[in-house]
Amino acid sequence: MMGIPLIDTHTHLADPAFDTDRNEVLERARLAGISSVFLVSETLQEAEKNLALCREYEMLKPLAGLYPTFLDLEEADRMVRFIRTHRDELVGIGEVGLDFWKVKEEDDRAVQRRIFEMFITLSKELDLPLNIHSRSAGRHVIQILIDHGASKVQLHAFDGRASSAKAAVDAGYYFSIPASILRSNQKQKLVRHLPLSCLLLETDSPVLSPNPEERNEPANMILALKTVADIKGIESEMISEAVYQNTVMLYGPLD
Repeated sequence: MMGIPLIDTHTHLADPAFDTDRNEVLERARLAGISSVFLVSETLQEAEKNLALCREYEMLKPLAGLYPTFLDLEEADRMVRFIRTHRDELVGIGEVGLDFWKVKEEDDRAVQRRIFEMFITLSKELDLPLNIHSRSAGRHVIQILIDHGASKVQLHAFDGRASSAKAAVDAGYYFSIPASILRSNQKQKLVRHLPLSCLLLETDSPVLSPNPEERNEPANMILALKTVADIKGIESEMISEAVYQNTVMLYGPLD
């Protein structure tokens, strides 16, 4: 495989969907040229499992965050304490953000925004990047991030319009492109409009597979890479070099 390291910047490898064959999944990732796989969390329990898995597998890198549909301020406080305690083991905070697709009531959205702002403040305090969920809330997420002075930001699987992304590009934020770009006109259009200097790659395994009927896994990130290269009209090696440099710019050296 190509010599430039590839990094899957957003997965849920702690998911029980991988409990029976995680070794094989990671071996396929290695064979595909992937050197590191980031594990985000949705709950405190998953964050703890992420840490345990990352101690077992060197190629796994842990993040910790509370999924935006958990509207529990006490649980958010516990997650903040967990992140502070394990700051030196974590590469980032995620996934966190807003989800207006599932959360419809304004009172609930207010709680969601308050929790999101807690994690932005924590990101700045600890100098850890944010790995952001923004389903049906892209413009709102970007505005809150900018208003609160967030500087280290990855917008994962952004589902907004390319025009909505401009403010984030101007702010120096990054967009991670999932393997589902193979079947997503929205993601393809987004990549056409985004500069190479703000692109990362991800799979969001086990979901967002190129084939929606199949479990996703990090090895499929190669398909995202090739699709981005085709859209940009640039060799895959140039895309992988740029994406690697972008990832290191945001998260720092991973060796």
